[in-house]
Amino acid sequence: MLDEREGTGTPAKKGDRVVYNARLFLNQGDEVPLNDLQAKQLPKEVVRVEGGSTFIDHTIVLGRRQAIAGIEHALMGMKVGGYRKVRISPHLAYRDKGIQDFIPPDAVLICEVWLRNIVGSSSVESLPGVT
Repeated sequence: MLDEREGTGTPAKKGDRVVYNARLFLNQGDEVPLNDLQAKQLPKEVVRVEGGSTFIDHTIVLGRRQAIAGIEHALMGMKVGGYRKVRISPHLAYRDKGIQDFIPPDAVLICEVWLRNIVGSSSVESLPGVT
């Protein structure tokens, strides 16, 4: 973890449905412009602009592998309104595949994550194949 600001309330845990925003940077500091690209294709209800930066409100259930592992790990234990800046190794991100034109293979990423809300909980432990 490179930086952290604690939020308020109950920490997010496996099985919680959370809303988060993220910004990705390559290890040398260049931002990966995925938010700008996604914002063009998503409904305006899930797009927010703060401080001149575009963010996507991602909603996932922690533990269901709906985001890269590095982001899920960062969200675990965060409280609403919290912020974390983390370094993500390739094996917790896009491995040796990368994302063509955005993230090279085996890239180390720097990720800023904001937990916006915890909107519910589900029983992840009861789902087949999820531990």
